[in-house]
Amino acid sequence: MKKLILLIILSFMLVGCMEMEKKTSELDLIISKNNYIVIDVRTKEEYDTGHVKGSINIPYDEITEDTELDKDKTILLYCRSGSRSSKAYTVLKEAGYDVYDMGAYQSVTLEKE
Repeated sequence: MKKLILLIILSFMLVGCMEMEKKTSELDLIISKNNYIVIDVRTKEEYDTGHVKGSINIPYDEITEDTELDKDKTILLYCRSGSRSSKAYTVLKEAGYDVYDMGAYQSVTLEKE
C-alpha cells in the first residue's frame, strides 16, 4: 500500500514537472519571436516597486473587452500571485487576443527593473 501511494505521488510530481517544462518552452517560443507586449496587471504602487523591463502597467480591474491593444502581438500578463493575471487573461482571451499568463511576478524570468 505504501509503495502504491509513493508511486501515485511520484506520478503527480512527474506530470507537474512536464507541465512546467511545456509552459516554459511555450513562453520561450513566444519570446524568441519578439512579437509580444508585457502587461503588469498589479496596482501602480506595486508596479513602482519593481516590474518586468519594458512592461506596461494596466491594473487588472481596468482591463475590459474594450481595452485596445495590438492584436498582432501576443499579450504576456503577470501580477503578484497569478490571480489577477488569470482574470485579465480571461477577459482578453474572450476579446480575441492571443494571451499568455506568466503568473506571479516572482516567478517571471524576464529581466526586471
